[in-house]
Amino acid sequence: MPIKRWRIWSSILITLLLEPYAVFGSGVIPIIDAHSQYDQEIALDEIIDLMDQAGISRVILSQRGTVKAKQLVTFASRHPDRITPAVRTKGKKYANGSLKEFGNFLDKQIKLGGFGAMAEVLIWHAEKFHHKKSEAIAPKVVLSPDNPKVKLALKRAVDRGWPFIAHIEFAAIGSERERFMSEFEALLKEYPDHPVVLNHLGQLKTKDVSRLIEAYGNIHFVTAMCNPISNKNSSQPLVNLFEKKRLAPRWQSLIKAHPDRFILGFDNVWARHWQKIYIKQVQLWKNALKDLPVDVAHQVAHGNAERLWDLPPTGR
Repeated sequence: MPIKRWRIWSSILITLLLEPYAVFGSGVIPIIDAHSQYDQEIALDEIIDLMDQAGISRVILSQRGTVKAKQLVTFASRHPDRITPAVRTKGKKYANGSLKEFGNFLDKQIKLGGFGAMAEVLIWHAEKFHHKKSEAIAPKVVLSPDNPKVKLALKRAVDRGWPFIAHIEFAAIGSERERFMSEFEALLKEYPDHPVVLNHLGQLKTKDVSRLIEAYGNIHFVTAMCNPISNKNSSQPLVNLFEKKRLAPRWQSLIKAHPDRFILGFDNVWARHWQKIYIKQVQLWKNALKDLPVDVAHQVAHGNAERLWDLPPTGR
């Protein structure tokens, strides 16, 4: 084979081998999406294809809409190195059903087997509207952190050693913010040895995140939607960890000081998240990881997820 053609094919082969990872200096950083969702509007095979394009090694995935738990578990069993199924918590049984109905909903899924995580539990969730239209696409859901259904989900997560992911939009709560914070901190104190994770960083500023980290050894934060791409595509008061295309210095310093508390995740909800902004967000984070020391970047990108959810190591 001529030397020029050999070099071209060698370049293609190397690119394919490194595709699921973020190139970092002389090495690569595997990337785990620690929290995403999907519904009937996108096929699981397409999700795998988009993960390959984005460079995602594994996703912790939960179903929503009309998708059945068995569909997710069956598909994940064919891709055990790429998908970790998460027990669904959202839906009418959680928002409006009785404690018994919600408990049965969780237990029926758990009895299927094959799950390795629990999806986020909505504690304070604002009504969501299409960012370019006026129609509502997700209802408002508010249950106090000490609500029996929240406590039941937490107990199920504790029993199985799964981190408890809480969805609380502190920036949007308004006058009840302090009450929700107080009750959330009571939950942290009640289970001091169990990892509790705030999705979207709880819409908190650096000073609030820093205070919680200093006060509680079990609090962690998922970075989902905390970037300028998600901010642009949402009307919500989301956190932005970036200044232009680089990590903001204040957030960079906080992550460096507490690298074991931050987890990379993207929280795709609808098909448009997967299809339109997923790859862009992952690429943004690949560049952002370069702002961090190598060990810190590994922890945020995959190490913390592997540790907390007991996932097989993706390698270094």
